[in-house]
Amino acid sequence: PPAQPPAEDKAQTILLVAAHPDDAEFSSAGTVAKWTSEGRRVIYVLCTNGDKGSHDPEMTSERLVGIREREQRAAAAVLGVSEVVFLRHPDGGLEDTYEFRGEIVRAIRKYKPDRVLTSNPHNPMRPFINHRDHRMAGRVTLDAVYPYCRDRLHYPEHLREGLEPHRVEEVYLWGSEDPDVIIDVSPYFELKLRAIRCHESQVGHREQGEMDFGERMRRMSQETGKRHGVPMAETFKRVSLAFPFRQPPVKEPPAP
Repeated sequence: PPAQPPAEDKAQTILLVAAHPDDAEFSSAGTVAKWTSEGRRVIYVLCTNGDKGSHDPEMTSERLVGIREREQRAAAAVLGVSEVVFLRHPDGGLEDTYEFRGEIVRAIRKYKPDRVLTSNPHNPMRPFINHRDHRMAGRVTLDAVYPYCRDRLHYPEHLREGLEPHRVEEVYLWGSEDPDVIIDVSPYFELKLRAIRCHESQVGHREQGEMDFGERMRRMSQETGKRHGVPMAETFKRVSLAFPFRQPPVKEPPAP
């Protein structure tokens, strides 16, 4: 039988960290729509401003930033996403730095998600090349989840902001070759397609192809679902951080 999420899925707050505007919609929009329809809270963190993603010779990076943020807000509204956080790093410029990691840690400590979604940094995406920003976003997010957001002595300035450490229970990685979480998104496919089409600057030219863009997306979802025994699917690799024990707090010795 196909792999599925745990029978009792208690996650109520989910934080999705993506490298670019539109990454969330292509990878996970059906799943996000399912969760929000169930009353769960989903927050997006967009790492870059997508300012390089255009083939238009008349487009500038400065104009594109505003366009892509508007498109992302519209897509998030279609899916019922609660909030979108824009970190606004330059497209193609993500690096594994202390500052970038701290931004993800801050978001985790602020929103306190039960689950974090991000791109799989280890997947070669055969036969495609995985965008470097995707790899960086996934890698830094995993480090932020463990151990940085958990341990209070990392980024102590967050404590001064009133942000306490937080323990994430699990991570879902999209773009994995060996997924073990299969979500049937067939009831939410039309919402996924509507959300993707909000990214007009990215998909408008694809609508002019030989096969209707929506039909291509439908076939891709159906092919993924067929491999896993459901009508249409989005798939993830689940990483559990639910340790069987918790460390007791360190007690300082009494003052002499």
